[in-house]
Amino acid sequence: MTILTLAARNLTRNKTRVVLTVLGVGVAVLAFMLIRVVVWAWSMGGEVAAKDRIGTRDKITFVNRLPLRYAQDLKDAAAPLGVTHVTYMDWFGGKDPRNDSLFFGAFAVDHATFLDVYNELSISPEARERWKSDPQAALVGKNLAKKLQVKEGDKITLISPIYPGDWEFHVAAVYRSTAKSFDESSFIFRWDYLNNNKALPASQKDRIGWLAAKLTDPGRSAEISKAIDKAFDDRDQQTLSMSERDLNTSFVGMVAAVLQILNIASFVILLILGLILGNTIAMGVRERTYEHGVLRALGFMPRHITMFVVAEALFIGALGGAFGLALAYAMSRLLRLADGPDEVHRNQIGQLELRKYQ
Repeated sequence: MTILTLAARNLTRNKTRVVLTVLGVGVAVLAFMLIRVVVWAWSMGGEVAAKDRIGTRDKITFVNRLPLRYAQDLKDAAAPLGVTHVTYMDWFGGKDPRNDSLFFGAFAVDHATFLDVYNELSISPEARERWKSDPQAALVGKNLAKKLQVKEGDKITLISPIYPGDWEFHVAAVYRSTAKSFDESSFIFRWDYLNNNKALPASQKDRIGWLAAKLTDPGRSAEISKAIDKAFDDRDQQTLSMSERDLNTSFVGMVAAVLQILNIASFVILLILGLILGNTIAMGVRERTYEHGVLRALGFMPRHITMFVVAEALFIGALGGAFGLALAYAMSRLLRLADGPDEVHRNQIGQLELRKYQ
């Protein structure tokens, strides 16, 4: 019998305590993993952002919408600096009336330039023609199409708490993304369909959410951003331009303090986990003081006793950790916490937009 096997067999002495310890460690690991998934989902959007794009929004907050003319003004100001394409977008806040609990990013975009700036979206040439010719055309991400149960050529009606009424769309394409910088869980439709709606109040017409520009030289992103903002310094509504990574990060700026608290809490949980495990091992050591003395009398060295105690701790920790990881994986799948960082960011935009119009 080896020290490892002796330590493993010793776990059966007090089965109730070992089981409770394993459960405690598992729950702690579960809480740690779920918190880390949430923090990752909120912050990962900046990590996967495209390096050759910059975003421009209102200087105060992206909730304030910009005039439509800013799109052409930005293109004129930035073209000499190496901007190849400029597009604009707006948050729609769409929901499927058949499944009100399903939340997804729905955007009204400039159909003429959007696919030039976000060229990682892959659709067929035929779908491009439908996208350009049909005012009610929509592009649906592959993952979202499965949830909405739609395919190319289908019709779908969405509702929006921002823009009242029933909005009918024609699915021009189910797109795939060739890069992580754009997710496959978004609903994209033509901005002119939204803007030309007769029910849209005059105060909301010819307004856009933010702009995106594609660069020839990503290394000049900061220089071009400053030049764009300088061009709008004398306007009534000033702008703030930044890399796509910074733009994605700014989306969650209002919850940065909450994320920091979650970060700290996750590591506090690890500390608690260590204390639970340490207390269990300490109790076992105190109960077997005489046994350890006998082992020393038989010729075991102090390092052998130490290895015996450490091995027991490793066994309990491994069992609890494996149990916690299994629970975390099952829970994340159940709650769909790993749908993708960009979708979470866009959900936050939607909540801010709803707050604005309520």
